[in-house]
Amino acid sequence: MNSNFLEIKDVVKQYSGHRALDGVSLNVPQQTIYGLLGPNGAGKTTLIRIINMITAPDSGEILLNGMKMTTSDIVQIGYLPEERGLYKKMKIGEQALYLARLKGMTRRDALNQLQFWFKKFEIESWWNKKVEELSKGMAQKVQFITTIIHRPKLLIFDEPFSGFDPVNAALLKNEILELRDNGATVIFSTHNMASVEELCENISLINNAKVVLQGNVEQIRAAHSTNKFVVCTTSNLIDNQFIILNKNVLKNGTFDYTISKPPQISNNELLTTLMQQTQIISFEEQLPNMNDIFIATVS
Repeated sequence: MNSNFLEIKDVVKQYSGHRALDGVSLNVPQQTIYGLLGPNGAGKTTLIRIINMITAPDSGEILLNGMKMTTSDIVQIGYLPEERGLYKKMKIGEQALYLARLKGMTRRDALNQLQFWFKKFEIESWWNKKVEELSKGMAQKVQFITTIIHRPKLLIFDEPFSGFDPVNAALLKNEILELRDNGATVIFSTHNMASVEELCENISLINNAKVVLQGNVEQIRAAHSTNKFVVCTTSNLIDNQFIILNKNVLKNGTFDYTISKPPQISNNELLTTLMQQTQIISFEEQLPNMNDIFIATVS
């Protein structure tokens, strides 16, 4: 099991008349993609700002690699905020180089890395354009590059696919997975639950300043099981220790069922009962998706 790279311990943040974070704790394992979820106003952005040392907690602490975070650790973080921050009148190449230098890179190293990424993203022709000439998605590619250019150990992406079409969203997902595989630890904040299921191993769901759900994505889905199954058979089923919710006869003469079982009946017992009636072509539990779990939890 991976050790925890980032530890957030009992963090509290109070603004005038409003508690933004109320005893929030979470552990982010090294070299994983960790989902930070929650409705608008839940406290996610406040927590991200605290991790980036933009603001400080009233109490609690942040540990990076087992040590209390200091300002010298900021260089290890790459942060892509939801609200983008490129200078619209500045040329793209000049701006990307400037931001890379701010992160401690030499001019030579920054130019080499920028040339690599501009070529990889097929945007070499943008070097002398101004940001105001780009679409939201195009500008997002540039900001992604400036976020990861110094190869930080911790990456924080807040709604990174905003403004992207499906092709470019898939491109960025692959890059995030590759960054993880190459050693980066990633915090991924989004309202797109399909992306959470696709990318995240673990999540924390914050609502009203508190963590209300936390753990491994697949284990959370299994814990919220509704005991529904999709079964494909060669012949009809008869209700026996289960309830038939839906039935379709397929063109090849097989039968497609959605069934429900009582929670006291195990999956193996259900499968045994089905096999006594017919030949099973496929048998799959219909687990709730993260979108349904998100809505049920925050509601």
